[in-house]
Formats: sequence, C-alpha cells, structure tokens
Amino acid sequence: MEAKVQQVGLTTEEVASRLARGENNKPLEPMTKSFKSIFYDNICTLFNFINIVIAGFIIYTGSYKNLIFLGVIVANTCIGIFQEIRAKRNVDQLSLLNQAKITVIRNGSHVQIQQHELVQDDLMIVRRGEQLCVDGIVIETEGLELDESQLTGEADPVNKWTDSEVLSGSYVISGNALVKATKVGEESYSSKIALEAKKGKEIYSELVKTLKRIIKMLTFAIIPIGGLLFFSNYMGNMITIEQAILGTAAAIIGMIPEGLILITSIALAVGVINLTKRKVLVKTMGSIETLARVDLLCLDKTGTITDGNLKVINLLPYQKTTKEELEKIISNLVEGLQDDNSTSLALQKAVEKNFSWNLTRAVPFSSIRKWSGATFEGEGTYIMGAPEYLFAELPVEIQLKINEAIESGNRVLAFAASQEPLASNHLPDDLNLIGLVFMEDTIRPEAPATLAYFEQQGVEVRMISGDNPKTVSQIAKRAGVANGDRFIDMSKIEEDSDLTEIAEAHTVFGRVSPTQKRELVKAMKKAGHTVGMTGDGVNDILALKEADCSIAMAEGSDAAKGVSDFVLLDSNFDSMVGVVMEGRRVVNNIQRVASLYLTKTVYSAVLAVIFIFLRTAYPFEPIQLSPINALTVGIPSFFLALRPNYSQIKGGFLKNVLKPAFSAGLTVVIYILTILVVGKMLNLSFSTTSTLSVLLTGAVCFTALIHISRPLDRKIMAMIASLIALFLIIFIFFGSVFSLVSLFNIQLLLFAVPLLATVVPLYHLMRRIVTRIADGKPEAI
Repeated sequence: MEAKVQQVGLTTEEVASRLARGENNKPLEPMTKSFKSIFYDNICTLFNFINIVIAGFIIYTGSYKNLIFLGVIVANTCIGIFQEIRAKRNVDQLSLLNQAKITVIRNGSHVQIQQHELVQDDLMIVRRGEQLCVDGIVIETEGLELDESQLTGEADPVNKWTDSEVLSGSYVISGNALVKATKVGEESYSSKIALEAKKGKEIYSELVKTLKRIIKMLTFAIIPIGGLLFFSNYMGNMITIEQAILGTAAAIIGMIPEGLILITSIALAVGVINLTKRKVLVKTMGSIETLARVDLLCLDKTGTITDGNLKVINLLPYQKTTKEELEKIISNLVEGLQDDNSTSLALQKAVEKNFSWNLTRAVPFSSIRKWSGATFEGEGTYIMGAPEYLFAELPVEIQLKINEAIESGNRVLAFAASQEPLASNHLPDDLNLIGLVFMEDTIRPEAPATLAYFEQQGVEVRMISGDNPKTVSQIAKRAGVANGDRFIDMSKIEEDSDLTEIAEAHTVFGRVSPTQKRELVKAMKKAGHTVGMTGDGVNDILALKEADCSIAMAEGSDAAKGVSDFVLLDSNFDSMVGVVMEGRRVVNNIQRVASLYLTKTVYSAVLAVIFIFLRTAYPFEPIQLSPINALTVGIPSFFLALRPNYSQIKGGFLKNVLKPAFSAGLTVVIYILTILVVGKMLNLSFSTTSTLSVLLTGAVCFTALIHISRPLDRKIMAMIASLIALFLIIFIFFGSVFSLVSLFNIQLLLFAVPLLATVVPLYHLMRRIVTRIADGKPEAI
C-alpha cells in the first residue's frame, strides 16, 4: 500500500542505534536443534549411563576383553551425531530460502528486510497472507482483518482500525495496513507465549513415543532383574563374584536395545536430508512419519492442482456498459483495492492501466465474503466477486453463459455497480450487473501423474476450494481425480452441520469457507483417516493447522507456510510423491530395524527371568554377545534403515514390531533351554554349552534377519551372506578371543548339526503361533 501521509520511517542512524541497544527482532531459536543439544542428546542417554556402570563392574573383574561392547556404543553415538548435524545443516540452509521478508519504510523509501533485521519503531507495510512477527500499532489501514486464532483460539476475523493494537502471531486475511513496531523479539506477545510453552513441552513423533514407552518399561525391569540374577548366580550356584558379574552383565547388555532410538533418529535424519535434496523443507522430523501414514489427501485447487496463474479469456460487458468502460472500472478497482492475489494479477495483465479516480472506501477480498469492492469520489461504488454471492438471481441469458463457462472448468467473476457508498463490509442493496470476466486456470503438467500415483497407493484424494463446485469438478476430472464428478456446494450447507457423512460421500467441495475447510478435515479425521492437507493461501490456514500433516507451496502466503509441516520450495506438486515415498521408507525400515533390536531384548529378558530360578550360570558372557549383536543387529540395521521401501504402511507400529521380535526371541529361548537340559544330561562343560548357545542364537537371528529383510535383492543377499561368513570366521579363527570353543569337535558337531537343521522350521512355527495369538489367525509363510 502507499501511505496516505508521506512517511519517512526510521533513518539509517536510528536503525543502527536500535541495533546497538539490542532492540531488533531477534529470533527465539532456530528451527533445528543446536549443536550442543545434538551432542547432549546422543551422549547423555539413560542406556549409555547403564552401559558405563556395567563397564565399571567388568573392569573390576579384570576381564577387559568383555569391554568390547563399548566400541559399538561409541560408534553408534558418533554416527548419530554426524547424521543429525548433517540434517541440521541441510534444513538450516533451506530455512534461509524460505524465510519471509518484510517491507518497511526507511529513509522515506520502501525496503525489504529479513524478520530479524526489523527494529523497534520500524514502519511495516503488511498485506494479505502475511504473518505479523512483532507487536505494533496501526498507523493507516485499508480494510485490515486479522486471524488471531493462534493467540485467542477464536477463528472469526477481527477488524483493525487506526490506532488498533496488533499482536505478533496474527495473520492478515484481508486488506493491508501501515503498522509501527512497538514490541520486538522476546518482548512480543507470541514470543512470551512460546517461551512459556517451551518450559514444559517436548514433542515427539508417535513412532518415537512408542519406542520410548518400550524403553521406559525395560528401564524399570533391567535393574530388579539384573540384581536378582546376580544374587541368584552368586549365592545359589557357588560361582565366583567375577563369573556372576559377567553373567549378569551379559543379560543386561542383551536386554538393552542400545541402538534402537539412535537408528530411529538416523533414519528420520536421513529422511530429512533426502527431502531437502528434493527442495522440500521439513519443519519437524516426526512429520515425516505422519505423512507416511496419510491415507486421505486434501488438495486446494489453485496453486496445487493448477499453477495458480489465472488468465483472462473474455470480458463480457452487460447492458449499457461498453468494453472500454468495463476495462476502466476494472483498472480503477484493482488499483484501489491493492490486492495481490492471483485474480487481481490476472486482471492487471488483461486491461490497460487507466486509473484516475479518488478512492474513498475499500473492502478488500475475503475468503468468507467472496467479494471485494470500492467507492470512488463522484463515480459510485463497484463490486467484483462470485456471481452467486452478488446476485440471488440473474437473467437467463447471463446464467447460461456462466453455466457454459463453469462446465468448461473456467472461473467467472461478476462486476456490479451501485450508487450507495460502502459503509461496512456488507453489499449495497442496489447492485446492478455491469459485466462478467471469464478466467482459465492451467492444470500443472505433473498433476495427473501425481494423482494417479496416489490412487495406486491407496491414498484417497479430496479437492476443497472456494471456487464454484462445478468449475472445481471439471478441473478435478481433467486432472484425473477419481470420482471427480461427486461434488457439493458447501455454501448451501449450514455452518454448524455435521459434516461426517458429507465428507465421506463427496470428492469435490466447492464454495467452502475457511471454517468449513477445517470442519471437513475434522470430519475426515473423525472417520478414521490420517489426513494430509495442501494449501497456499490464508483461507487454508485453519485446515492446515487441523490436518494431521500439512504441506504448503513456496509460492503461497507466509501464513500458509508458517503453519505447515512441509514447504515445497520449488512449488512442484510432483514433489509430493517423493515426500510420501520418503516417509514410508523411513517408517517401514524403522519397523524392520526395531524388530531386530527387540529380538535380543526378548530372549535376554526371558532368559534372565528363567535363570533367576535355575541353579546354573547364565549361558552367555558379554563378549560372546558382541558377534551376535554386531552381525545380526547392528550392521544390518544401518543397511535396512536406509533401504528403499515404499510399500503402504499397514497395521499398528507396536504389533508390527513385536510379532517378529517375539517369534525369534522365544525360538532362541527354546534352544537355550534345550542346550541346558541336554548339556546337563551329557555333562558338557560351560564353555561348550555357551558356544552352542551362541551358535544357535546366531542361527535364529540370521533366520529372522532374512525374513525381516524381505523382499531380498542382490545387495541384501550379499550383505547377509557376508555377515554369516564373518560369523563362521569368528568361530573358526577367533573363537578364543570371544570365549568360544572350537567347532571342530565331534561331540559338539553331533549335538549342533541336528539343532541347526531345525532352526528354520522352528522359527516359522513360532512365527505362526505368535501371529495366531496376536491376530487371532495364522499368517501365510
């Protein structure tokens, strides 16, 4: 907007003095974690502390080779730190590209600056679609309406007049204004709220919450089980304290899924890195998981399915109005309203600049009103908007032309005149139609292929728009939206109606108000859907905030980008495919990896409880578990966590993870108990039975790894074959290092070979039993 009174704003010297005093709009915190937080979160973990305590007890025994497990802990921690820092740098770089700029008046000129460069007393020009980043006082206004729902919880637009106070965090949904910044940085209203919220709030993804719940349960179990096992071994079995410590340490190390949270963080971090390469800004890692589970995607037509670049294809004057007169009215109206939406830009391009009228009153466009207008001194009032919102009834010949245009997928804009001045945000009573403007919207070239992909992947698509439902339906059908002919006019639906059935029965929703958009998303969530929402305008904000996952285009408003989980920085709708695929890859692979880690947790915990009541030593030493943990869990988990895996996510995360873990874990327990019983009968030494236990445990874990890694490709098969070869090499050449006896022993082979032959069938039998118990039906092998 141009200031009605010539404003100079702050001078360069005044800005410098305020910066020196720290009176600038310093950001509270970056979007990503600080380097200090990354190091702290990866090093200072509960399980790292437990491992250090265990290491202290092992040092007491003098069996230093059993400290080898610490090497894995250090390596995991370093990898985690490296990947998080890498992800942070990628996101920080993209955040700079996405940062909104502010227009201020300094030294009498309009200047664009970054938000953090704003200082107290700066004069800001705020427009529709922008979010206020500081508190201020309105100096001049042209129909300023704010959405203060983030601050007050009330969704109704709030009119602001000269001298009105405006608060940071508000969105401009209509009009524009000149605002003087009064409170910046930590002093602003929204910053104080954010600081209070930070004190007691930490947000995780549902996936990480589930894993943390598992770990919390293990934490409460480890200490009492470990203590009881130690006293049972030491007091009841007449063994040395050193042997009791090593046995207990092996049990506790086995129960700790030390790399599980780490590998989850790495998988999410790599997901963020991959998305940044696709020019997708990710606000939070947890949103990747949510998007992967989206089964219903709501799309806004303009700027999503279409490129948002409207083009005027016809001007139709009506009654005594000539084409030249209509063009002059349009030119003055567009200049007077100063809207920068796609409709105004298209009108500017279509007519020659021919404005000379003095503006006395303007009502900018609002998604709620569906019209805008202005009163000019000595010229009257002119309105432009959706025909059905301006007129209850139109002449038959006009309505036929409108219907014809709508059925071709074009947008129709009506222009009306009145002798009454605009006194409020209500239409004058004496409106007369003076002309129609027909516009076309171009479908993005990549949209049909992208929509076809979502349909193939079982993701339902809904189109929600403020345009005429017939227009939206035609565009939906041309773009390939399934059931695009199932449309509804939401302007005919009461605001407080139950939208659950409506949301399920229709694909295209037209003439939707911002509040109805939000309520439709709520209804879809209520029906059991995980809802994703794309949008680019202020009319999408409420729905974007309500959706489980929200995506904005970089070309969209600052407001839409501010509330969204993802921002497509190239505004390419095709990027949506990559975003969904990356989310699925992350979640599917974390499920696989979690099953591997929890397998050893299951058999270690069950064996620890059993051996509390048996008068015999625990079957493993810490060093004997190192080859199993490294070769069947640690190394393959890194490969699997980064593997392409874009299949649709089915079932609950916890059940999907625990079924394979219990199948393999209980199979290991059966073999360990079998070895214990037969070992007693044959009077086998502890070194022999522990070697057999390591061999059979490794065989079961490799069998589970093969099953969990399906479908097997050449790379995965080569990896597993290499790991099995390494496992055998350890037994043959480095057995003494890991407290294992030689495999070249007739007694051991006669016992081991028959057991090894039963590993695959017993594992699959246990898998069927566990599945039957969990699901109530057997699973196909």
